[in-house]
Amino acid sequence: MLRVEQLTKKYGARVAVNDAQFSVNSGEIVGFLGPNGAGKSTTLRMVTGFLTPTAGRIYVDGVDAVAEPLEAVKRIGYMPEGVPLYPELRVREYLKHRAELKGVPRASIRKRVDACLEQASVADARDRIIGQLSKGYRQRVGLADALVADPPFLILDEPTSGLDPNQMRQVRDLIRGFAGKKTVLVSTHILPEVEATCTRAIIIAKGHVVAEGPLDELRKRRGAVEAQLTIRGTGAAVEAALASHGAVTGVHTTPTAGELTEVRVGLRDADRAVEEVVAALAQAGLGVRDVRSAGGSLEDVFAALTATDAGAQPEEGGAS
Repeated sequence: MLRVEQLTKKYGARVAVNDAQFSVNSGEIVGFLGPNGAGKSTTLRMVTGFLTPTAGRIYVDGVDAVAEPLEAVKRIGYMPEGVPLYPELRVREYLKHRAELKGVPRASIRKRVDACLEQASVADARDRIIGQLSKGYRQRVGLADALVADPPFLILDEPTSGLDPNQMRQVRDLIRGFAGKKTVLVSTHILPEVEATCTRAIIIAKGHVVAEGPLDELRKRRGAVEAQLTIRGTGAAVEAALASHGAVTGVHTTPTAGELTEVRVGLRDADRAVEEVVAALAQAGLGVRDVRSAGGSLEDVFAALTATDAGAQPEEGGAS
């Protein structure tokens, strides 16, 4: 597992990460989200030993990564954004070299290289020169590099950047397959990617962790969400039926052709409120033709928590 305690990084007077605290449990797949300049990449570089914290502690599988960085990084497979590769090497040569650097036993290197080539869906390019590969293929070589030593903990920074839709699906399937087998922290700007692969997320803004928890809980934490309904009846009748409903924060109606009315209902809590609203409308003799959710998505939560971070300065050595 990963545990970060009061992690801080300063560049002179500027604070890039400020007292960040979070954890990732063994076998979890967790999204790490934040706008550009929020402190994401700086945090990842500290966890992976590329930067030394100004203050705070980092524990990787119980190893103090600040006091024993070499022991900690042996447990981590890191795929940075904009993967640095040796363009003059062939893919298998590069991965063999990386396996040697990571201490993979000599007798196991070929097996591990073959395995990570298959896992990252890049086996068909094993004999190609890296500099001649497309961006998507280079991205997958970086993923193979993160996997080559079979580490228990993976940190993936924008793992689907540059991939086409089919390749993105393959990588997402691969990440989902690690559930319960490896601990994975996925940093990305693509929120649907988090919803497709992760069960929990950590959101960072201005160097602070502003939210952490299961995706369902994060979607609820902003309070009001909305539902859209198509009703057989008048807007006045809808408003009257919902006027005193405790879960309703607002009603906006738009007449359509015939007897139908489009209704947008603000709700304090989506869990049972939609069912209660439908029941109240039916009790008032109004027919409910259609019900659709609106709002309450991870994107809504992210925007609400990080909107004031839009003008943040780039991080030291990178934009994210």
